[in-house]
Amino acid sequence: MHSSENKMGTMPIFRLLITMSLPMIISMLVQALYNIVDSIYVAQISENALTAVSLAFPIQNLMIAVGTGTGVGVGALLSRALGQKNQQDANRLAEHGCFLAVLSYLAFLIIGLFGSRAFFAMQTDIEEIVEGGTQYMFIVTVGSFGLFAQLILEKLMQATGRTLLSMFTQGLGAVLNIILDPIFIFGLDMGVAGAAVATIVGQIAAAVFGIWLNARFNREIRLDFRRFRPQGETIRRIYAIGVPSIIMASIGSVMTFGMNKILIGFTETAAAVFGVYFKLQSFVFMPLFGLSNGMISILSYNYGARCRERMMAVIRYTACIALGLMLFGVGLMQLIPAPLLKLFQADEHMLGIGIPALRTISLSFPLAAFGITASSSFQALGRGFLSMTISIARQLMALLPIAWALAQTGVLSSVWLAFPLAELVSTVLAAVFFVYTYRRVIKPIPVCQS
Repeated sequence: MHSSENKMGTMPIFRLLITMSLPMIISMLVQALYNIVDSIYVAQISENALTAVSLAFPIQNLMIAVGTGTGVGVGALLSRALGQKNQQDANRLAEHGCFLAVLSYLAFLIIGLFGSRAFFAMQTDIEEIVEGGTQYMFIVTVGSFGLFAQLILEKLMQATGRTLLSMFTQGLGAVLNIILDPIFIFGLDMGVAGAAVATIVGQIAAAVFGIWLNARFNREIRLDFRRFRPQGETIRRIYAIGVPSIIMASIGSVMTFGMNKILIGFTETAAAVFGVYFKLQSFVFMPLFGLSNGMISILSYNYGARCRERMMAVIRYTACIALGLMLFGVGLMQLIPAPLLKLFQADEHMLGIGIPALRTISLSFPLAAFGITASSSFQALGRGFLSMTISIARQLMALLPIAWALAQTGVLSSVWLAFPLAELVSTVLAAVFFVYTYRRVIKPIPVCQS
């Protein structure tokens, strides 16, 4: 064993997973806290303001999907290249990741400039919601260069095992956002637009900090844009892994848009409840995503190093910890739904809709633990298509049709049953795919001891 060996190939797996994931879990918890605090402040403006921000969520989620998915492709290949001791390929991948982040921003700049009002006009005719939502979406898209830069820079640090550094960038952005929200929303009387401005200021600050951290501490990557030329083959390799991840998260935007349309058919308050649920569930799922991000880097590295025992160990530990996190989430939603909803100024009408919603939807959480672990494994092993198929099956082929069918009963509370039913479908599919992947990809790899 060489002293210069990356810790992802030498450190005991459980300690390595905790060491790499804990900073990302903490940073994502801070991010989840920001999401909740942001909506708490917006809810103090009006319920329509909360609904406007909730309806803007699919576009924000789409931006994060594109940025994160590109980063997943870059990070998985970069970790694998380091495991194979291929420094030139690692540098090339990092440079292309930065290039693709710029292209992603330009795409959403155009969407924000020309599509913001049309997006809200498609969903509602309430003028206060349309006006507030248009302002919010315009600002967060036009200013999203900070978001895309922050996301790719974090993935570069995670791919080399420097997850503590990525925690600092995420934490800085989220904390700044929390501090600036009341200043812009109430102090400067900017309303919903103030929440959007606070968001992009935090993202830009995190991106600037991420540039400095990578330059100063991420010594395993050396960027040289003076000689950079886009290479179609490198971009193809990145998106062979990244596109399924992007599509998976983008499907979430389509699902959210579709669910909002179904729920507004009952009442705008139902859409607001759905938006609140997404903020609250992020406090449970964000740590799981931090855990799975740590697993992807470790699994990718040891896949490149051809070490089966370490690969299976990280999958097992991730699945067990994920289940614990999800059971904690179920407990919260079952035991204290009313206090959680009252954080968002919920009145009796909103509580009447929201309490059964949280309790019913949370029944899907334990199943999601296995599904997310399996999907992350597929991404790390270059089988992102399998992850994409699971996500499509869950959110488009199962969730929306089931929700629409249940909505035809005219009983709003029954619509929430679509979530655990759709999760059951995706869990069965994930199990079948995992057995297939194990036999075809993991089992042929030699055994090595941790």
